[in-house]
Amino acid sequence: MSEVIENEVELEEDTQKDKFLTFFLGDEVYGIEIKFVTEIIGMQSITQIPDLPDYVKGIINLRGKIIPVIDVRLRFKKSSQEYNDRTCIVVVEIKEVAVGFIVDTVAEVLTIQSQDIVLPPQFKNGSHYQRFLKGSVK
Repeated sequence: MSEVIENEVELEEDTQKDKFLTFFLGDEVYGIEIKFVTEIIGMQSITQIPDLPDYVKGIINLRGKIIPVIDVRLRFKKSSQEYNDRTCIVVVEIKEVAVGFIVDTVAEVLTIQSQDIVLPPQFKNGSHYQRFLKGSVK
């Protein structure tokens, strides 16, 4: 029985390999590996929490699970923008922690081969952007 479960997990991982959910922040396109995305939801009421950075908008209750919500635009130091009917929250789960990312709009799921991703340049000024950026697509 455990072999069947292991095979199903491997098959699921294969179908998600090299797949990225792409989204827009202004005119720029970003992507996140689809294996981390649990769902995409429309904007909803966000409960504000005091003393958080401005890019952390607060928390939402998603079917009984409390999820912090981050405005990716503000986290990337872009100007704020009023939310509209295309604005959505991409819920991701990384290392068993769920977080919602507010993005301008979701685009599509793309297959991007690892050889088409180039590592970000190294800066000597100690820039920490690399924790957000795995690479750029050629």
